[in-house]
Amino acid sequence: MTADVSPVRTPYPLYGEEFMRDPYAVYERMRAECGPLAPIEVAPGVTGWLVLDYRAALDLLHDTRSWTKDSRVWQETVPEDHPVLGMLRWRPNLLFSDGETHARYRKVITDSVARIEPHRLRAMTQEIADLLIDTFIDEGRVELVGQYCRPIPLYVINRLFGLEDDRAPNLIQALAGLMEGTGPEATAQFERYMGELLMAKMAQRGDDITSWYLDHPHELTPEEVLHHLVLTVGAGQEPTTNLISNALSRLLADDSYRASWTDGIHTPREAVEQVLRFETPIANYAFHFPLRDINFHGVDLPAHTLVMVSMAAAGADPKGPGAAETRGGSRAHLSWSAGPHACPAQQPATLISTTAIEHLVSRLPDLRAEVPRSQLEWRPGAFHRSLVALPARFTPPGGLT
Repeated sequence: MTADVSPVRTPYPLYGEEFMRDPYAVYERMRAECGPLAPIEVAPGVTGWLVLDYRAALDLLHDTRSWTKDSRVWQETVPEDHPVLGMLRWRPNLLFSDGETHARYRKVITDSVARIEPHRLRAMTQEIADLLIDTFIDEGRVELVGQYCRPIPLYVINRLFGLEDDRAPNLIQALAGLMEGTGPEATAQFERYMGELLMAKMAQRGDDITSWYLDHPHELTPEEVLHHLVLTVGAGQEPTTNLISNALSRLLADDSYRASWTDGIHTPREAVEQVLRFETPIANYAFHFPLRDINFHGVDLPAHTLVMVSMAAAGADPKGPGAAETRGGSRAHLSWSAGPHACPAQQPATLISTTAIEHLVSRLPDLRAEVPRSQLEWRPGAFHRSLVALPARFTPPGGLT
C-alpha cells in the first residue's frame, strides 16, 4: 500500500489531552489519513515517523541492512537538554547497537537472564506480594498502581540485582520521570543510583545479575555494565508495572470475568496476554533510523530520520492477525518487539506479572474497582500506556469497610 502522505503534513502529537485520553482513536485517524506510516511529534519540537501497520512493523524490525539502532547522528539534531533524550539518547548497550556489538551485548543479557530459576523468581514475587498486601490489607481499600503494581517489579528487580529492599523505593520517582520525559535530572538520578550499585558489586560479588554481568566471558567494561544495568532495570520495571496494572484494571472492570478467575475458568496468563495484545504497556518505541535515504512503504525517509514502531497501533491493525478482541484468542502482537531486538526477558516479565496478579486475587477475592474504567486517568507520555492510579476496595480480615 502506498501512503498518501505529503512531507509537509502537520505531524500528529503523541502528547496532550487528546492522545492521553484515547490514543487508539488517534492511531486510527493516522492510519486512515496516512496509511502504514504517519508523521509524528514525539515531544514538542521533536518529529519523526510512526509505523502503524503490523506488516510494515515486521518489515522494519527484521531488516538489519537498511536500519540502525544507533541514535548518535539523529540526536545531534535535538537540543542536548531535551527531555526526550532520556529515552532516545545513545548508550553503549544492546538497545542502541547493531551487528556483532549487539550480538555480544545480547549474549551477556540472555545468559544472565537464563540463570534466574523460575521457581525462585515465583517465590520471590509471592513473598514481595505478601509484604505489600500486608501493608494495606486492614484498610479495605488500596491504590493498586502506587501500592502494589509499581513496587512489585521494582523490589523483584532490586533483589535480582543485589539491592536491599529498603533502597528500592528510591528508584520509583527517577524511573517515572525517565518514561514521562520530565528532564535530564531523572536520567541522572537513575544512573547515579545504578552507579552506586556497580561500585558495590565491583568490590564484592554476589549471586545476582549485576555480578553475572561483571563476570561474563564477553568481559564488558564497567561503563558497559553500568549501561546494561540502567537498561535492564528501566526495561524491566516500567513495562511490567503497566502490564500488571492494565491487566488488573480490565479484570476489575468486568464482574463476570473476575468471577471466572476466582472459579478457575480463566487464568492470569490470559489476562496478561489480553493486555499485550490490546493495551500494550509500551505503546510506541522500537526506534530505528534508516542508514541511507530510503522509500519505506511509500514514504521517502532521509537517512537517520527517527522512525518508531507503534506496538499499540500494530496490534490494533484491522489487517493484522487476531484483530478482533476476544478472550483467549490470538496471541499475535508486537509487545515484545520482533527480530534481533526482540525482548530477551519475556519469560521472567510474564512470570512476575502473572504471579503478582494471581497472588493478589487469591488473597483478596472480592477486590473491586472504586472508579469505572472509563474514568481512570492515564499518565502522559508518547512511549507508554500507564495508569496514574487504580483505586479498589475489598473486605478486610476484620469485616466490612
